[in-house]
Amino acid sequence: MKLLFLCVANSARSQMAEGLARDLFGPGAEIMSAGSAPTKPNPYAIEAMAGRGIDIRAHSSKSFASLDAAEFDYVITLCAEEICPWLPGKTQRLHWPIDDPASSDPALTPEDFRRRFASARDDIEARIRAFMATAPL
Repeated sequence: MKLLFLCVANSARSQMAEGLARDLFGPGAEIMSAGSAPTKPNPYAIEAMAGRGIDIRAHSSKSFASLDAAEFDYVITLCAEEICPWLPGKTQRLHWPIDDPASSDPALTPEDFRRRFASARDDIEARIRAFMATAPL
């Protein structure tokens, strides 16, 4: 199984999805994440994943520009309100709209961010588990 998770910055949702999928699928699967405007993994994403015992500190944000969708069994986009990156090619595509837990809203406290990232992580994990139950592995 080869999965690619895409979002815009490759800093939160797709990074958490990559970590969760690697943990849930195990070493027999090839899991990657990328974005259309990569930045760096968000510290709250790293913290949220550590809460599940998954270390994504060594992850880096990657651009999807050099990737070929045909190399993957599934390309899963995680964007909600923003425009998701698109890789041309014939592959199975899934769209899981998950609100971006990152925000530039100055009214949000660190605890608000922790809740937002934990909620996104839990949503992604539930979707991966449902996908695993139905996808031909």
